[in-house]
Amino acid sequence: MTTTAAASPLRLYQRVAADIGQAIAEGRHQPGQRLASERDLAEAFGVSRPTIRRAVIALEMRGLLEARQGSGVYVRAGGQPAPPPRDLDIGAFDQAEARRLFEGEAAALAATLITDEELAYLETLVAEMNSENSTKEQSELADRQFHITIAQATRNSAIVRVVENTWDLRYKSRLCMQMLEKARHVRKRPLNDEHQDIIESLRTRDPKAARAAMQTHLGGLIENLLLTAELEAMEQTRERLASKREEIALRAASAAK
Repeated sequence: MTTTAAASPLRLYQRVAADIGQAIAEGRHQPGQRLASERDLAEAFGVSRPTIRRAVIALEMRGLLEARQGSGVYVRAGGQPAPPPRDLDIGAFDQAEARRLFEGEAAALAATLITDEELAYLETLVAEMNSENSTKEQSELADRQFHITIAQATRNSAIVRVVENTWDLRYKSRLCMQMLEKARHVRKRPLNDEHQDIIESLRTRDPKAARAAMQTHLGGLIENLLLTAELEAMEQTRERLASKREEIALRAASAAK
């Protein structure tokens, strides 16, 4: 089960995810079974705990695993996403607004403590996000890791947990995932530009600039969601009007007979 240390840090989680996914497919992990702890999995695979965390998130996104708060990670029956509980069906606007609030302040604090090594790692994550060779899943995981790395730079585990939990609400809410996917297609400014602005603000060690860059980035996401909702409302209105026109035309044709 040990994974070679020579693999790229950005790809290592994929090997772990593939091994766990294969174990599920072969029946070595049964539906409803609880996986070993994050620490035990890290030791078994010979990787870091963050690598295990990324692998688990990737498998959650595929519907193979389910993380239960305070209980652990379980194999999902049938490998199909379960309907989210009502209290976890968070809307995309609420999730994005919470992220703008929490991550803006996290970025401000991180600006005073972040290291050159962490800034360099953020650069590699932006490259991963925007690489033509990256799949959608790889890009999303690199995006998540970008924001978590900034939270980790605060040196405050509670802040890291809040940012992780707020970010991961999207995976527990089908409603949120659907809206965010639609909003992805209306973005006017490339994500790599916005993430690069955040890196540059952190590099200046200026808390105000870092807060502003993060809030601008997530504010752009909220604007995209608003535009998406507006476009959807317009499309629904057009469909209703088209249906009404058809109904009126049928009535007129019947009256003319």
